[in-house]
Amino acid sequence: MAVIVQKFGGSSVADADRIRNCARRIVAAKRAGHQVVAVVSARGDKTDDLIALAKAITENPPPREMDMLLATGEQEAVALMAMAVLEMGEEAISLTGYQMGIRTDSTFTKARIQQIKPDVMRAALAAGKIVIAAGFQGVDEALNITTLGRGGSDTTATALAAVLEADVCEIYTDVEGIFTTDPRAVKSARKLARISYDEMLELTSLGGGKMHSRSIEFAKKYRVVLQVRPSFNDGEGTLIAPMQDSDVAAVSGVALVKNEAIVSLLGLPDRPGVLSAIFARMADRKIPIDMVIQDIGAAGVADVSFTVPQDDLAETLTAAEEAVAALGAGTVQHGTNVSKVSVVGAGMRTHTGVAAQMFQALAQAKVNIVMITTSDIKISVLVNRDQSVAALNAVHAGFSLEQEVAPMPQIGCKPDESVQPRLPREELERDVVSRLASMEDIVVSEVLLDQHQSRVTVRHVADQPGVAAEVFEAVAEGGVMVDMIVQNISHARQADLSFTVPRQDLERCLLLLRELIADWPGAELSYDKDIALLTVLGIGLRSHTGVGDKMFRALSVASVNVQMVNTSEIRIGVVVSPTDGPKAHATLLETFGLSNA
Repeated sequence: MAVIVQKFGGSSVADADRIRNCARRIVAAKRAGHQVVAVVSARGDKTDDLIALAKAITENPPPREMDMLLATGEQEAVALMAMAVLEMGEEAISLTGYQMGIRTDSTFTKARIQQIKPDVMRAALAAGKIVIAAGFQGVDEALNITTLGRGGSDTTATALAAVLEADVCEIYTDVEGIFTTDPRAVKSARKLARISYDEMLELTSLGGGKMHSRSIEFAKKYRVVLQVRPSFNDGEGTLIAPMQDSDVAAVSGVALVKNEAIVSLLGLPDRPGVLSAIFARMADRKIPIDMVIQDIGAAGVADVSFTVPQDDLAETLTAAEEAVAALGAGTVQHGTNVSKVSVVGAGMRTHTGVAAQMFQALAQAKVNIVMITTSDIKISVLVNRDQSVAALNAVHAGFSLEQEVAPMPQIGCKPDESVQPRLPREELERDVVSRLASMEDIVVSEVLLDQHQSRVTVRHVADQPGVAAEVFEAVAEGGVMVDMIVQNISHARQADLSFTVPRQDLERCLLLLRELIADWPGAELSYDKDIALLTVLGIGLRSHTGVGDKMFRALSVASVNVQMVNTSEIRIGVVVSPTDGPKAHATLLETFGLSNA
């Protein structure tokens, strides 16, 4: 008998009729021979109403009391849902987070799940009952009620599916499934039949899709198969699960995050410990920094830039000023009229032209690029906010994502078949997961050292649309595979572009670029043939704000200077000197408990 977890969001249970509609789905699954756990969110705008009521009492509601208050929304909803199921002739029992055995830490309003003891749920299921589970909540060691923060019911559902070893976790929403981009912004957006965990992680962290990144982290860690389905019809929705090689597209989706702020620390000393000083202060405040960029330094100084949600800007600036003061050098700048546009796709690991095609699409739409950062399956650019929707539409059209089977990029090529993508990390991840002390702990599954890369930098290029497109089109058509791309903010209307390429392709890459920039006034080409590229791979690198702090603190203690940085939801990449590579690798393996892996 299969175990199925179903999750229903607030809009799906907003009134009595909608509650009955959801109850029919739950009962149908039970009568099809399954054991069913239904996770239910607070009804409609109930949570917002409770928050407004609290703020009418006090401008600063205590977090503990807010959790006590907000948890009542889910408790109301599960009781009503249990009544509806009972009315249809099936046995049901509603359970709070405490009754389900969900133990969390004590970070009120955004607690993390430590463990789940499912004995009560298993007994109810064995007795033939449907379990109606309150999403979004648990209790800490002292039995205080806690809530899990934004997307908490998705997290509850996926976590319960993990501990109950459910066959599938169905997430019912008010949309048809996961789309190639936001269909409200791009009319030609297409529903995806299937997407991988890693692709979905990158999209959720970027604001795409309809799920929160913590729930996808749970699914990937514990191999929970997720089905995102519409609550208003019988559509199949989108399956989130491991992908077969034959199913991999170069680009699966495009995401837009509008309300970003950029913070730049300029003129920092180019020495060990700088990034540690910055990340430590951000981690202390649990600020979720994103799109971290450090380009190659010059004349003994370096610039570091990163983005944060605009609502976190004031606190971020305070932390940045503290870091600059501690370092004894540098200035802090910021901007708010920016948005982030990103493409995500597992196929870009094995195709040279994805970056070039993205930059070409932006150039044709006359969109200028402020910053660039990459992972192995994501390319993110920062653009002016007033151009963000145009950029989203241009990139979506540029990759023909409206087509059921989008073609591979016309720019560039697939490398020689002897160049194989890195093997899946499933076994390594499972080994780390098996040793976790807490269910939501970060999983760092690998620290890779690549000593076969070179660094190329094009300095003093015009800060205008089309420049990045020309650079990467030339490289891609030459069959050169680019890994790490970094463009920091411009100075005096000039920008610098740095990227890494396989050392065996360096000379060909330089020839292509020398020809390209020959007519660019003031442009300079430099390179470093021997570098060490370190990559930290895992689950939850961005949602756990202390990971960067831990990583850069360890490198600082080992006196390793970081020359370049870029980040994503599943990867942090740094370039260090080749002499520091082995020491840095050993240090990070020990730091993340992988020395004996």
